Amino acid sequence: MAIHKLSLDEFDEIDYNLIAIHTSLEDYRLAYFINQKLPINLAKSADEVQINIKEGETKFSRFYFYDEENTVAWNLVQNKNEVIQEQNSQVQDLFSNSAEGISTKVFLLPEFKKADYFLKIDNTDDSIDVNQIKMILNTIDNISTVYTVETKQIKSKNNLIF
Repeated sequence: MAIHKLSLDEFDEIDYNLIAIHTSLEDYRLAYFINQKLPINLAKSADEVQINIKEGETKFSRFYFYDEENTVAWNLVQNKNEVIQEQNSQVQDLFSNSAEGISTKVFLLPEFKKADYFLKIDNTDDSIDVNQIKMILNTIDNISTVYTVETKQIKSKNNLIF
């Protein structure tokens, strides 16, 4: 019987590109404009990206497209969301039936708090030019900045597994 050993280094390979997008557009409008400029068809995914933190649980909206011809998966994911914690007050007064909530900002990648969205392109090879994609994204009117995120800078890589 043969013994097969797997090295953890085999799973550490990064086979995706990550583009940060700064914009004031809503997620569905951004996906619409990206679909117009690039030869992809991003659609709202029912599988949102779920993150559990100490304040609570939050979900980030996700738009997804799989290009079968090039075997490339495209994901547009929001980076900012809010968690609202319910607080029950023990004081009996006129407003005791009202529930108060504390809103906490949550980020998919906390080290990139200024980015509004990320475009994750999985299984990329030489057929996709990321610089060309960035130039095309910069032509969308309400996008202020687009840049490539170095994967070595990402500390919370586990949040990108979806």
